[in-house]
Amino acid sequence: MPSTIRTSLLSLCLLLLTAGCAALPTGKRDPRDPWERVNRATYRFNDKFDRAIARPVARGYRAATPHVVQTGIRNVYDNVDTPIVMLNDLLQGQFKSFASDTGRLLVNTTVGIGGLLDPATALGLEKNDRDFGQTLGKWGVGSGPYLVLPFLGPCDVRDSFGKLADTYSTPRTYIKNNYWYWSLWLVEKVDARSRFLDQDRLIDNAYDAYAFLRNAYRQHRDFKVNGGQSASEEEQELKLMEEAGEDQQAPQGAPPQSSPQSSPQSSQPEQPPPQSSPPRV
Repeated sequence: MPSTIRTSLLSLCLLLLTAGCAALPTGKRDPRDPWERVNRATYRFNDKFDRAIARPVARGYRAATPHVVQTGIRNVYDNVDTPIVMLNDLLQGQFKSFASDTGRLLVNTTVGIGGLLDPATALGLEKNDRDFGQTLGKWGVGSGPYLVLPFLGPCDVRDSFGKLADTYSTPRTYIKNNYWYWSLWLVEKVDARSRFLDQDRLIDNAYDAYAFLRNAYRQHRDFKVNGGQSASEEEQELKLMEEAGEDQQAPQGAPPQSSPQSSPQSSQPEQPPPQSSPPRV
């Protein structure tokens, strides 16, 4: 690893550890968040990065890119990452879904011009959303402590291993050309962040943005593990987020808190957030 990268990572770790010495909010501690002090420090770092760079870039991308182009870009990335869903279909014993997702991949890759279009949905091949973190949960693996990852946002111990497995399940990982690999990675992250711009106001209005995102992420993941997969999944997840927000609204006379940072994988929505898949590592 180049010395400049090692130095940057070390500086980031020292910054987060130093910031983690700050006092925690008063009240009952959450037993599922034993690392809250460091998590809040990481959250504040992510929030500053999001406000200074990620959010403005995502807004510029949305303003400058025609909607039909944005849809095409999302279709392509969803199509390329379909093998992740197919693999987890098999691991969860969802053979009917595996056949449907295989059909989606073939139809959208050929008739859909490499995934730019989505004719598979019109043919009744509905999109499924599964990942390895969800599969581990289906197998009975506990979520473990809540965790906030630098740049990536809300996660937990189980899903951090799931993200790693998903990374090796997508063809994008095996692109050897660094220019194409990092260009595609950057476009995917900007597009993923733009998907959550409409949720910024909802999160900004939360009394404790950190706790709001933590609760929303947990409910989202609990639903994916314990709830059923359906065409209305995203709507149900958004409802869960809104319910979490009501729990975190400021009481009258309470001072405002700083605004949050929205996650990218994610993407955690898987792509935390009400999207089906948060941003991946």
